Amino acid sequence: MKPVHIRATTLSLAIVVALAAPALHAQESDADQAPSARSATELDTVTVTARRRTESIMDVPVAVSAFGEEQLKDLQASDVSGLQGAVPNLNIVQGRGSANSVNVFIRGIGQPDALQSFDPGVGMYVDDVYYSRINGSMFSLFDVQQVEVLRGPQGTLYGKNSTGGAIKITTRDPFDHSGGAAELTIGDYGRQEVRAYASGQLSETVAASVAAASIRNDGYVRDSVTGRHYNNDDTQAIRAKIAFQPSDTFRATLAFDHTEQDVAPTMGRPMAPLLQTDLGLGVVVLQPGETGEWNHRSQTSFLPPGHGQQLEHSGASLSMEWDFSEQWLFKSITSHRSLKTNSFIDIDASEFELGDVLVSLDQEQASQEFQLQYDNGSNLQATFGAYYMREDVPSYQEAYAGDLFALFGAPLSFLRTIDDDLTTTSVAAFAHANWEFVPTWTLAAGVRWTKDEKEYDRSTSTFWGAPFQGINETVAFQAKASWTAVTPSVSLQKAFSDNVMGYVSANRGFKSGGFNGRANTVYDTQHAKFDPEYVWTYELGLKAASDDGRLRGSVAAFKSDYSDFQARVSQDVGTFPVLNAAELDIMGIEFEGSARFGEATVLSAQVGWLDAEYDRFDDFRLDPTYPGYDPNLNHDHVPFSPDLTARIALQQGFSLGDAGNLGVGVDASYRGKTWLSVDNRAVLSQGAYTLYGAFGVWDSPQYTWQVRAGVRNLTDEVYKTEGQEFASVGNIQTAYYGLPRNWYMSVRYNF
Repeated sequence: MKPVHIRATTLSLAIVVALAAPALHAQESDADQAPSARSATELDTVTVTARRRTESIMDVPVAVSAFGEEQLKDLQASDVSGLQGAVPNLNIVQGRGSANSVNVFIRGIGQPDALQSFDPGVGMYVDDVYYSRINGSMFSLFDVQQVEVLRGPQGTLYGKNSTGGAIKITTRDPFDHSGGAAELTIGDYGRQEVRAYASGQLSETVAASVAAASIRNDGYVRDSVTGRHYNNDDTQAIRAKIAFQPSDTFRATLAFDHTEQDVAPTMGRPMAPLLQTDLGLGVVVLQPGETGEWNHRSQTSFLPPGHGQQLEHSGASLSMEWDFSEQWLFKSITSHRSLKTNSFIDIDASEFELGDVLVSLDQEQASQEFQLQYDNGSNLQATFGAYYMREDVPSYQEAYAGDLFALFGAPLSFLRTIDDDLTTTSVAAFAHANWEFVPTWTLAAGVRWTKDEKEYDRSTSTFWGAPFQGINETVAFQAKASWTAVTPSVSLQKAFSDNVMGYVSANRGFKSGGFNGRANTVYDTQHAKFDPEYVWTYELGLKAASDDGRLRGSVAAFKSDYSDFQARVSQDVGTFPVLNAAELDIMGIEFEGSARFGEATVLSAQVGWLDAEYDRFDDFRLDPTYPGYDPNLNHDHVPFSPDLTARIALQQGFSLGDAGNLGVGVDASYRGKTWLSVDNRAVLSQGAYTLYGAFGVWDSPQYTWQVRAGVRNLTDEVYKTEGQEFASVGNIQTAYYGLPRNWYMSVRYNF
């Protein structure tokens, strides 16, 4: 596979075009661009599309959190990882050693291995289009109207079954947003960001929009010897939409997006001693495990030029809606996406070659969804649909381990190459109905039939240096399998009053099986297939608001029975089996609430309590008679499942009369102890910590100008967010860390 070449000049030109786009339509700025600090006597109304139609968040029997554009700014979120701390029982961070991937767990369910041969446990959607890989899912938040986080399995209505939940990003509709904005942000660590948006009607029946972003920073990790910067960002993105509405009964939106990224390696910290196996001298410690507070310094064997991480991600979609009558609506969503990555990842995070890899992907994804929606205007709504997706993910990988083995002090060169190709075809049919069978009582039920078929072709070769060339080998295999599942859902809700609703629900989720993308031996190839995961979640919820609109809150209690957990473990050197190892019992309680005091004071809070435990974990490595038995290995804790997550935020607005409006906000988010690896390595755990943030925002009287400044991680907390565990290879146990204290200031012009 050829490396991705970044065409920065093309995107820079596109951003300039976007900045000049006020010629499209220059009107007064939209209401949604007004600041959250504006005076009001009620909390803003929140609508969601959790059930594929627009509803008040207070009326859906679903645990869902929603954030509009201004709320995302108040979270100080520049990409989707900024949702961390703002949603109960959500873990969303940058992926392991990769600048372009995201690791998401909801209620203890996610994707423990970042390799592309594993499916995500949490579905990611942009404008109802499913993104099948965690690579390319570290979305920068620009041109965003709303982000919704649905907690619990989404096995009925969504494009691809998801056992953990779904994150939905909705971008702006050109017909609904006239005018635009341009925003410049600067900050420490060389942060420089430009975001621009322009939209307007070209005629009575056609509207168009263009949005662009250029995001750069120098990175907060530096080489302790050369001073080279790591964990930086250099991303350019553009999205364009053309919307057609030739009549009151037909609407269509054609959308294009393109993102390019070219950055240095993403570096972590080696937490355990790095070991070399010397065939003459025994085990040699190359570097002791690091202890104490990290100083954000690291080293890598990957030297410039090149040896960075590159991404090119493009897509096109066509969404069409026909109103056949007052009751019937037909919707079609057609999409094609292309993802290319070329990433050097230093898994051991050191100057040594122990777990250094090149991973190159060249993914193509096409999908088609049809929906037929019915609404009698009274007590019955229904959705019927069909879904098809085909994805091809060829990849090329190289693994460098020139320091893993030695002979009497002389390192033995080693290279592994991997060519593989995964093709997935997913088809589904679904139906869902919502029936108010008597006043104040509503029954909702749905069912989905899914068939996922996967074809996998893999070949791996080893290249040893002298004197071991004779043991070089190539291991290859081909496999094909399919899995079907029926995933029902049912809920019963009761409206106790106009402002109080309670519900009970049961939902089943399914994640298909697959083939081990780390099968490096003949034995591995014979046991490469792993089975699907399933989860049943039972939920009891209550949503309420005060009569005066000043108070709003929801609480949900849930229990999940999660079976056949797909666990990738580390066995011997170069051997990483996937086990359907475990059954989990997960239960928890979640609370979200907001209150408005006076005209310009808003207090909000989120709390999530989670009790995730293994009922069973079948792991042959725990047998004391196993030759590779490790007493430090255990499964006492479920990874990425802290027992408590909480956040509290206070915002205060001030009217400055003819000088505009001023708003200030502070927040604190708490996360309990978190284990960052399936094998519960002690050095890959993060103790409980609290992060603090603060911001201030000034808006001109007509909201034409906005100036915002803020600081994140106010107390400069040093904390781990991710872990890379390959203990059977040089004892690799690498931790990745969150951002240190950082400040920024932005200026925005609305037109």
